[in-house]
Amino acid sequence: MAQRTLQDSFSRKVDYLRMSVTDRCDFRCVYCMAEDMTFLPRAQILTLEELYQVASSFVALGTRKIRLTGGEPLVRKGIVELCGRIAALPGLQELCMTTNGSQLGKLAQPLHDAGVKRLNISLDSLQPALFRELTRTGDLAQVIAGIDAAGAAGFTRTKLNCVVMQGRNDGEVADLVQFAIDRGLDISFIEEMPLGHISEHSRRETFFSSEQIRQRLAERFTLLPSTESTSGPSRYWRVAGAADSRIGFISPHSQNFCATCNRVRLTVEGRLLLCLGNEHSVDLKAVLRAHPGQPEKLERAIVESMKIKPWSHDFRLDDQVQVVRFMNMTGG
Repeated sequence: MAQRTLQDSFSRKVDYLRMSVTDRCDFRCVYCMAEDMTFLPRAQILTLEELYQVASSFVALGTRKIRLTGGEPLVRKGIVELCGRIAALPGLQELCMTTNGSQLGKLAQPLHDAGVKRLNISLDSLQPALFRELTRTGDLAQVIAGIDAAGAAGFTRTKLNCVVMQGRNDGEVADLVQFAIDRGLDISFIEEMPLGHISEHSRRETFFSSEQIRQRLAERFTLLPSTESTSGPSRYWRVAGAADSRIGFISPHSQNFCATCNRVRLTVEGRLLLCLGNEHSVDLKAVLRAHPGQPEKLERAIVESMKIKPWSHDFRLDDQVQVVRFMNMTGG
């Protein structure tokens, strides 16, 4: 039987699903959500069984990589068991997770044992006070302990994610790279995305481009272009003399990656978002609950959704919010 694949109307193959398993988080990062958040009631979010059914249908349609996100996925009760079920799906090549690292001290080993292949861990500062300021509630020492626990559990190719903001943490980019090199980690620097209304800072004034970061890093390191890819949006470079670490740049503003987009996102309330920077979506929760035990209905809805996947986002460098949902609704 021929292998099934998902393809959008621009002939892009879609084989990567990012699934938000919760909108809740134990941090309140200033670029991700408001300080005083209202989270969804339990009845509005997908159950663990429904999340598994969506994952199963996507894998049946040719998805080879799934990333679990949040909010913070590790605050969702039953997450390790869900990981084990998804990792065992025949045909899935890689189950990954994006986390803030706060729970890895106790969960890194169970996650590795369940079949999670790789972790992305958010780390925006190495200064405890600034880390607390940016996350509002985070403990830097706890996160670093979680990073080290991931290594001890057997995770490899772990990647740090850093959202860079001018005047806040742009002066730390070289120190963060050195931290990654010292631990044999990868690191990606991300331009802030205009998702959700925030009042803590002006996104226009704090914008710091990938090219500015590279210039800052070049003062300390020799960067070598690389053609490597992890099927995500990062464009990678190597550091001369540091064979184990890669530096990635995710540049939705200055060098967008829409032409090669291979991914869609599932929100915790069951909306299949066809683009991070647009509202094109399909309500998969409605399909799941109207047709329980009928995966063919779900798969048909997924296939049909590809027709409305847009060519690109339209992120602009201003403080006018183009997408009202916060990042915690969508996942990383």
